[in-house]
Amino acid sequence: MPNLYSAWPPIRDEQETESSELQDETVQECLPFLERGLPSLACDMHIRFLHRCLGTLPAKFVAYDPARPWLIYWVLTALSVLGEDIEQYRQRVTQTLSAAQNAGGGFGGGHGQISHCAPSYAAVLSLAMVGGSESFELIDRKALWHWLGQVKQSDGGFRVCLDGEEDVRGAYCSMLDKRDSSHSLMASQNICHDTYEGGVSASPQTEAHGAYAFCALACLGILGPPHDIIPRYLDVPLLVSWLSARQHAPEGGFAGRTNKLVDGCYSFWVGGCWPLLEAAASKRQSEPETTTKTNMSLYSADGLRRYILACCQSEGGGLRDKPSKYPDAYHSCYVLAGLSSAQHYSWYEQGTELCSSHALTDAFRWTLCPRLAEVYSQTQPEISNAEGSVVPIHPIFVIPWAAVERTASWFENKGSF
Repeated sequence: MPNLYSAWPPIRDEQETESSELQDETVQECLPFLERGLPSLACDMHIRFLHRCLGTLPAKFVAYDPARPWLIYWVLTALSVLGEDIEQYRQRVTQTLSAAQNAGGGFGGGHGQISHCAPSYAAVLSLAMVGGSESFELIDRKALWHWLGQVKQSDGGFRVCLDGEEDVRGAYCSMLDKRDSSHSLMASQNICHDTYEGGVSASPQTEAHGAYAFCALACLGILGPPHDIIPRYLDVPLLVSWLSARQHAPEGGFAGRTNKLVDGCYSFWVGGCWPLLEAAASKRQSEPETTTKTNMSLYSADGLRRYILACCQSEGGGLRDKPSKYPDAYHSCYVLAGLSSAQHYSWYEQGTELCSSHALTDAFRWTLCPRLAEVYSQTQPEISNAEGSVVPIHPIFVIPWAAVERTASWFENKGSF
């Protein structure tokens, strides 16, 4: 194991604060797990845990009632990354989400709840994953389009719901559902709230956060070619610097904000930023040479994969924030999505066409590199053998590539509403 992931940081601030004490406690918590060597990815245990999450839940989970579409999305995404067949849930998912869809457009967290961008995002992606005409037909696209027009603001941004807050989360969730190029320039300017640190915040004059950085980058990736639109609206070198500082050593995982602790969910929220930034920085229009693939990453994928395998796997199944935390569906989803992003390589290719009849096609112009896992297994056999192969996810839609292609093809053949 490299010394970087097995010893205390060589440079330490002598000024002790509550934050530094918590950081020291986290290193002490994680180091024993990292020093034991890498356990294998316990796919079978995680799959059993995730199936239980879609079963009958204890009474305390009543707090999840307004997040039903999210719970479905988290579990289906995690199961898909592990290679589990989720078509068995098609009927249940369709019935549950049918009750959450409102006649005025969009989905709420459950029956009788107002439409909101976040559960609408989760619902649409969940239906895309289970697939089938019944699931696709459930989405009232015309009503959804009109509702999104109501939450869209004159400055190009989106509120998360009627009379709700306007921030970059609403922009990403809405742009993914709406895929409407109108006011795209204004939307680009509105979502890019880069801070003095170099990160991206939810709205002006607020703190930079890794998840908001992903939302902004993905939203820009929907609006145009990443090598063109991202440098136009974000300071890429400064953002790379800020995101790089979010990866901790010796843990290897990511934190979401400055002076915060590593958390498994940022394996994707920060880890998922890198494919978009690599596309923005490289301006690559075709597949790179095989010999360069092992050294192209802007972050330590090895460190992240070590953290996921050693610290984020719960002994009883499921993925977690860190060893002292309990597993849940949310962390299982984004830890596994981060592992998938680290394991597979995607690049933007100008010539790839999937949905030529729509105004916004750039999100569909990404290509997956099928040979990267083979190259990596030769250079990092310890990690490669431990984690096996997980299913690749799309860098913008955050669902498996196969689901993106299947859904895009179905709606392309169906035509406009």
